[in-house]
Amino acid sequence: MSDYIIVGGGSAGCILAARLSEDPDVSVTLLEAGPPDTDRYIHLPVGFFKMTSGPLIWGYDTAPGKAIDGRTMVYPQARVLGGGSSINAQVFTRGCPQDYDGWAADNGCAGWSYAEVLPYFIRSEGNDIFAGPQHGIDGPLGVSSGAPHPLTRIFVKAAQQAGLPFRADFNAGEQAGAGFYQTTTRRGKRSSTAVAYLKPALGRKNLALRTDATVSRIVVENGRAIGVEIIVNGRTERLGAEREVIVTAGAIGSPKLLMLSGIGPAAHLGEHGIKVIHDLAGVGQNLHDHMDVDVVAELNGPHGIDRYKKKRWQAVAGLEYALFGKGPVASNIVEAGGFWWGDRAEKTPDIQFHFLPGAGVEEGIGSVPGGNGCTLNSYHVRPRSRGSVTLRSGDLRDPPIIDPNPFAERYDLERAIDGIEISREILSQPAFSKYISREHLPGAAMQGRAALEAFAREHGRSAYHPVGSCRMGGDTGSVVDPELRLRGLQGLRVCDSSVMPSIVSSNTNAAVIMIAEKAADLIAGRGPLPAVTPSRPGTSNAAESLHGCSPPQ
Repeated sequence: MSDYIIVGGGSAGCILAARLSEDPDVSVTLLEAGPPDTDRYIHLPVGFFKMTSGPLIWGYDTAPGKAIDGRTMVYPQARVLGGGSSINAQVFTRGCPQDYDGWAADNGCAGWSYAEVLPYFIRSEGNDIFAGPQHGIDGPLGVSSGAPHPLTRIFVKAAQQAGLPFRADFNAGEQAGAGFYQTTTRRGKRSSTAVAYLKPALGRKNLALRTDATVSRIVVENGRAIGVEIIVNGRTERLGAEREVIVTAGAIGSPKLLMLSGIGPAAHLGEHGIKVIHDLAGVGQNLHDHMDVDVVAELNGPHGIDRYKKKRWQAVAGLEYALFGKGPVASNIVEAGGFWWGDRAEKTPDIQFHFLPGAGVEEGIGSVPGGNGCTLNSYHVRPRSRGSVTLRSGDLRDPPIIDPNPFAERYDLERAIDGIEISREILSQPAFSKYISREHLPGAAMQGRAALEAFAREHGRSAYHPVGSCRMGGDTGSVVDPELRLRGLQGLRVCDSSVMPSIVSSNTNAAVIMIAEKAADLIAGRGPLPAVTPSRPGTSNAAESLHGCSPPQ
């Protein structure tokens, strides 16, 4: 019997296990379905490109998308200690302050405004260069500024030539512009939550970790979660929770487990022969994600990282890393990007960019014929389309039906086209003229918004940022309340990306880490950290520029 059982040793679960076990008077058990994070590629920043396939993910595909010509998409979800923080591209961005203010004002999430969550961002962060009122320097999570590849520097120059101002810090209250991303790394290695939070805590006698332990259901008696059943080596075992069961299995795993436990839409559960424990219609609904579209250019020489596909260059990079902890192996590849407007009516930038000085780096992106390329991808940061996670059957072994429903809203598709056009404009700037020989994708023949719409439908892919499927809110239709307690049952919380009422306007991992930090205080009954309200930079008054789009005046 433990006081707390945490289901899912991912980004949030590792933090909660570490924070809750700081109290020696409570006992904590952390359960992870996957293996320990011993794969060497996890800890090499460059290794993320190997993580979108293989044994450390669940192997999910999406349902055929109606607005993407019936295509399915690969949908990597981590199955390893550290979760997404062990396999992601390590880009550290929080989103806009307005994202969190919207959670509080528009979704009834009291306590989740930017001023109220900023202290938790700060508490988590151990930044190697930025300090001041919006950054932490002593937190567990390593956040670093790297040494960008020369072609990455060219991208930042080209973006400025196209009209985006230089942005030194994307996490200081305003995102508009282009610049270099900080990453969740420390001293040339990935800083996952397993490394940063959990491993320093594993020596505590009140903290137990079990990997390769699949939770089959949450046990509920008399309206209260009292434990879980796990499957280890084919045998079922019951574990009791004296205080709470905390579900941190992610935007796909959390609703799946709830529904298999009889918690969810009654009609849907009944279709699969699952006894209804608690009818909660919102479980699995409101799934949404960022939808990436890649523009790939062919380079006229080995100016990028594609040379490292050859073994002799890999040997050089490996030696540099072994001797100095630097070079391509210490890079997350996605070293720069930016935020800009597609829709001029939006108050904050609505498109994010990631530049990679190579082609074919991620799953599903082909290499260029000449062998050397670069990639600029973009996505609409606040999609309006909503999908769902539902059960395929009542069998734990069957994957759920994952339907992000991409581009269901015409507005999202229009913003995707904007992103392609802006990407093309950046890549066509003089700074790139010495390096790029031609556009590979979409290709010169693809002209006009109708052609780019067809390209987006055919080539758009998930950015691997699923959220929202156990929505937090102040209304009775939400799955969890603002203290992350599951509505209608006692002793059960959900604390991961699934609780976001709406996605943040950037990569999502930093926000998940913040959620877990705040959740630890909520669960332990500690008062919230004092709100911080730093002055925010004013909106830029840049002249009309890129894509006919100046910031709103």
